[in-house]
Amino acid sequence: MIRLKKALIPKLPKRRKTGLPPGTIVFTGKQKVEKIDVHYTVFNAETLKEQVIDNQHPGDDYTPDISVVQWYDVRGLHDADLIARIGGRFGVHALVLEDIADVNQRPKFEEVENGLFVIIKDIKFNRASRKVNTEQVALYVGEGFLLSFQEDADDNFVAIRERLQSARGRIRQRKSDYLLFALLDLTVDGYYLALDEVGEAIEAIETGISTNFNADQRGDIYALKQELLVVRKAITPLRELLNNLIKAENLLLEASSEAFFRDLRDHVFQVTDLVETYRENLNSLQDLFLSEMGHRTNSVMQVLTVVSSIFIPLTFLAGIYGMNFEYIPELRVRNGYFILLGVMAVVASGMVLMFKRMKWF
Repeated sequence: MIRLKKALIPKLPKRRKTGLPPGTIVFTGKQKVEKIDVHYTVFNAETLKEQVIDNQHPGDDYTPDISVVQWYDVRGLHDADLIARIGGRFGVHALVLEDIADVNQRPKFEEVENGLFVIIKDIKFNRASRKVNTEQVALYVGEGFLLSFQEDADDNFVAIRERLQSARGRIRQRKSDYLLFALLDLTVDGYYLALDEVGEAIEAIETGISTNFNADQRGDIYALKQELLVVRKAITPLRELLNNLIKAENLLLEASSEAFFRDLRDHVFQVTDLVETYRENLNSLQDLFLSEMGHRTNSVMQVLTVVSSIFIPLTFLAGIYGMNFEYIPELRVRNGYFILLGVMAVVASGMVLMFKRMKWF
């Protein structure tokens, strides 16, 4: 009997906001940080300043300045009061703040009053456990500033900070909409890395089926299919997200940035195709597993058939001489017993040779 590993069955998230008015900030995830950090970065082509600011008064010293880009990166979402204070300081709509704290949101893009709002999922694949870990990232773009909200204390945007510090590329010369593109682009690049590791896991399962077949591999296939479903749910909405963003005629989006978002959309199409390819590969592995199991079952049945075929004539001979008749030929021959054993040996050997010539085993 084959036992499947416990699969990840998709379930609807538990509602914690039932009965509350729209715009109520309720954190729906698991607290992943002890203390929320707010990282502040301000830059333009000539200057760059980075610091960790007091999370009790984030943005209190914010002064609108279109000559620079001000980036506030919040790591941790469990403090509803903090999110409300940030929203009040930057004029973020209450419904946007509600979505920021709700980690069960679907990736989306929205145009709101005086801003652009994007929710995406960061994806990482744990090679040891073969589990996909997702983290919601919310991005809000306003005139001259960008707010980012991450669930974990780990920074998903280290590469962007390094580019800012080294002044590589065009990021220091562009506005907040290009910073939005850079953060989205880095997240999509992470999808490639995660899917590369998924591909290696699929290859490992395929190699195992071919060289070291065992029943647990069926559970591995089903579990990985469930993990790919998680990836698919996180990536597929990005096509609609980017289509809506590209079509948005918003003053916060410079015309020169459209080409970058179009290129990012092409990358999302590639990632989506890769996910579908891996799903098809897993379906093929499932068929390979069943075929290999059928082949091994047939091999066992073939051996049992050969053994049975050999013993049928021997049982026939033993049955004849086991009958209780007084006058059976050779019954009183002194060496009759040994003669019968010899006949049985000759019959068995002859059948074995015949089966080998027929390539039954």
